[in-house]
Amino acid sequence: MSAERGVIDLGERSRQPAAHTPDRLVGGPKLGVRLVAAFAVGAVLGGVGVSELRNSRKERERIASVSLVALPASGGGGGGMVAEGVLLMGGQLVVINAGPAPVTVRAATGQRPGVVVRDIGQSRLLRPGGTGWIAVELRLECSIAFGSEPLSIRLSVETADRQMREVSYPVALMGSDWHRSAEPACEHVR
Repeated sequence: MSAERGVIDLGERSRQPAAHTPDRLVGGPKLGVRLVAAFAVGAVLGGVGVSELRNSRKERERIASVSLVALPASGGGGGGMVAEGVLLMGGQLVVINAGPAPVTVRAATGQRPGVVVRDIGQSRLLRPGGTGWIAVELRLECSIAFGSEPLSIRLSVETADRQMREVSYPVALMGSDWHRSAEPACEHVR
């Protein structure tokens, strides 16, 4: 084995020119221009990305928002007394979509002492600003059904993003179409 090892003299200049390799950074003014261009492109792409993200978030919020108004409408369709002082009758619930996106009403229910309201199972698509009529069945205890407290109607809706939401809306029964329709049948119970 040879005891001699190759020694590099750092004080001596090489006689061969340095080879140019593609992975070597280019110095000088070209580097500055490239960095500024890369920064500008990054800023533009970042701004566009943030704007798109903000717009998509606003659109998702708009689609997911639900605002409904419910009112008792016509009543008295079918039914009659099932027990002393208990009236079963059909009716309509008017639902208005006050929100910015279409919704499909899947169910409508309400319950408190003396009153039970439930839909008959028909879904209704409501456009923004649109009105729909939901057929409901009412079970009313004549002596206590029409107090001054509003009935909270719970509406199950499907939003445009296919998510189910629950919305409650207070409905005044006293003086409503349902009250006027039930009055003749309930008159003798009071």
